[in-house]
Amino acid sequence: MIETIVALASGVGRAGIAVIRLSGPSVRFGLETIVGGVPEPRRAVLRELRQPASGELLDEGLVLFFPGPGSFTGEDVAELQVHGGRAIIAGVITALTALPGFRLAERGEFTRRAVANGRMDLTSAEGIADLVEAETGSQRRQALRQAGGALERAASGWRERLAGLLALMEAEIDFPDEEDVPVLFASIRAGAEALLGEIEAALKGARSGERLREGAVMVIAGPPNAGKSTLLNALAQRDVAIVSPIAGTTRDTLEVHLDLGGYPVTLIDTAGLRDTVDLVEAIGVERARASLERADLVIWLEAEDARTAPPSLPAPLLRVHAKQDRADSPLPEGFDLALSARSGVGMPELLQRLEQAARQALEGGETALVTRERHRRELETIAAHLATVCAADEAAPVEFVAEDLRLAVRAIGRLTGKVDIDEIYDVIFREFCIGK
Repeated sequence: MIETIVALASGVGRAGIAVIRLSGPSVRFGLETIVGGVPEPRRAVLRELRQPASGELLDEGLVLFFPGPGSFTGEDVAELQVHGGRAIIAGVITALTALPGFRLAERGEFTRRAVANGRMDLTSAEGIADLVEAETGSQRRQALRQAGGALERAASGWRERLAGLLALMEAEIDFPDEEDVPVLFASIRAGAEALLGEIEAALKGARSGERLREGAVMVIAGPPNAGKSTLLNALAQRDVAIVSPIAGTTRDTLEVHLDLGGYPVTLIDTAGLRDTVDLVEAIGVERARASLERADLVIWLEAEDARTAPPSLPAPLLRVHAKQDRADSPLPEGFDLALSARSGVGMPELLQRLEQAARQALEGGETALVTRERHRRELETIAAHLATVCAADEAAPVEFVAEDLRLAVRAIGRLTGKVDIDEIYDVIFREFCIGK
């Protein structure tokens, strides 16, 4: 990391303020060249930013300097708060990247350097990425826990205890004939069983943690011309789907992301379920059936002119009688509620039902230690090795038991980034935005 990286850390596009971030060994040189000096650490100062070659004024803005290792990345870091016009941003970044040793940052490179310099572990870095992507309050709270080191603290404790068990096993291997080295299998197995119980408890909440990141899936389904697209538009509060009286208008799945009571929901409109000889419509029906298989809730719509009993489904079913414009109309037998997406009759009750379903589907996600598939797979690997240790008896080769403990320690290293895993870094940090 001998190069100094530069990136726009705020949103792309015209804005009142833009933040340009620098990190690396030449930050001081860059500040001296562009703004005429290095300000006092962690104190915002107003400075003119000038083109080095010509001295042309680029802008006037606030400059902050954070010396390493006490910065976000562990290196010297600076932030330039300039006006958010595109020409200003382009001019400042062009002037900086023209300096020797400077270049544009890659996706997630600031956070990657923070991990490489020991300022945070991989799970905390993933929490920062989730925080940037959070769309609802529950996702924000989950991401804040992860960025604050919830999983890191648990993993560090597990690693320390595993290292202790491994030390006992190494004593068995290195000094098998020493009288003062007792047979430690029972102690090692008891410690492994305790660890296995804690990791299995963390894995129990893994699915809810992952699902909260992704959001609950709710599918609007039913026969053609039942009002599914009209309901999607009403819930999204904008025209997402084409609505027409012609049956079979919807040929594909349409997705809308909603915030229901602080919980993220992906709402999917589907093609009407029916047998058809139309090839394109048949593909849409097949995709609709695939969506039903992964739904947390199916909103099954029927109307008087489009009545079809719902099929057997793995997900909970909310059976809705659609196109019921009068609030005092009786609810037909077998239905959970009636509504009219056009007039608004029944919509408040539907929203309440959907919010309750989202809460049930994502319950426990905010406090789950495991929030990504990568976390779950590493913990499953650790649990498998610990289960092997727990199943061993005094007759088992001690070298084999020690190897399982070593592999468990290595899996925790992969989880937190404490081993040499550049390929995992590449996968994780390419999901970040450029200035993070």
